[in-house]
Amino acid sequence: MNLDLNLLRVFDALMRERKVAAAALRLGLTAPAVSNALARLRRATGDELFTRTPAGMLPTAHAAAVAPAVADALAALEQGLVRPQPFVAAHSARRFRIAMTDIGEIIFLPALVHRLRELAPQVTLSTVRNAAIDLRAEMAQGGVDLAVGWLPRLGAGFHQRRLFTQRYVALMAAGHPLAQGRLTAPRFVQARHAVVVSEGSGHEQVQHLLRRHGVAEPVALRLPHFVAVPYIVAESDLVVTVPEKLAHKAAAPFGLVQRELPLALPRFEVNVFWHRRAHRDAGNRWLRELFVQLFAEERTR
Repeated sequence: MNLDLNLLRVFDALMRERKVAAAALRLGLTAPAVSNALARLRRATGDELFTRTPAGMLPTAHAAAVAPAVADALAALEQGLVRPQPFVAAHSARRFRIAMTDIGEIIFLPALVHRLRELAPQVTLSTVRNAAIDLRAEMAQGGVDLAVGWLPRLGAGFHQRRLFTQRYVALMAAGHPLAQGRLTAPRFVQARHAVVVSEGSGHEQVQHLLRRHGVAEPVALRLPHFVAVPYIVAESDLVVTVPEKLAHKAAAPFGLVQRELPLALPRFEVNVFWHRRAHRDAGNRWLRELFVQLFAEERTR
């Protein structure tokens, strides 16, 4: 099957925008030109590809299945044609957009902002939640420069560099009964639990792992983010399972106690990810190497 490259660009734009007019605006074409291109794509593939609905153009199962490969192919072609531009950190006013969870902001941003002030004072950052966007599409398009965290959903088309591994620990108020004596599995399981369901990251698996070990449902409190955890745990009888680095950050300021889990929860990797379209981009390379310098533990380098 011979396909005009421009047809693939139309397909990709429709996948992102889900509206003919918006796709036309993105491509600098007219709406009739996009509709004509879609008709040619339908004939070439033998599939409807997109169905008109009140909410926009809904992709078919076939369109959704091939969309990542089309996006990756277009990104690889763009990368091969564009000449890499130099990046001088001290003089750059570039704005980087990084996807991370709230726990990532707590762990990474203080040191990162401090180092940027020293090395690249005009560079600015913005962060975005992994679950709030289509992360794969945003990174393929260039809307997000890096993603940092435990992100098992990112696979083909992405490079990654491990920063460190983490284990889970139990966090509770200093006066909590579990803060004293031997923390056994039965005592832990029977406690009142708060669970963080961090959508878009691997941490959303924790509630299932705890349930598998006998922690009863429904749990006393379910939260979408980590940032409120220390405030809540400090003034309640709840125990929460969190990554060790967050426990280290929160224990002293909030008067909390960290205990080893009596359950066998797996460790997880925290990585920095970038799309292959940005692999040769000098600014992207500089920023991801800065993450490695600041946060990679010695054994993971």
